[in-house]
Amino acid sequence: MPITELVRVYVPATVPLLGALRASGQLGAGPLEAHAVTPALREWYAEGDEEELEYVAFTRAAQAALQLLRHDAAAPRRRVVVSADVPASSLVAQQNELGSSTVELPQPLSLKEIASIHVDGADAADSVAAAADVVDEALAGDPDAQFTVDSAEDHELEWYAVSELDELL
Repeated sequence: MPITELVRVYVPATVPLLGALRASGQLGAGPLEAHAVTPALREWYAEGDEEELEYVAFTRAAQAALQLLRHDAAAPRRRVVVSADVPASSLVAQQNELGSSTVELPQPLSLKEIASIHVDGADAADSVAAAADVVDEALAGDPDAQFTVDSAEDHELEWYAVSELDELL
């Protein structure tokens, strides 16, 4: 039996999406945008070790979670990143531009693929709310908006085991 190479991906999410995960056993309806250490990211960040590259991909997923929050006003103002291990063969690179970490998962994530869940603590809610309001402007190059997003990124996401999903919600 061939050994399947697994890749760690970071999927942006929201608290309501975690509720759907608990209810259905899967995250999303597919395809899902995620972030991972891609060849383009490796080439762009040539001096970085694997841990640094993983942190870049994770941070980009947290910023993408801000975009999800911007479009879901009812969601609690907490960034969520779901870390999962998926077969490398299942990933589709989204962008070929230098430095990109974006990949696509063609199908939903199953609960058994999820390694951990990362969520902002309650103390980050105000910063995250402000950042979600201006994340698109920050991505477009607005320096004031970028300052606000950076303030949210000063908060580290808390780590949760998959077994803690019920308590988390």
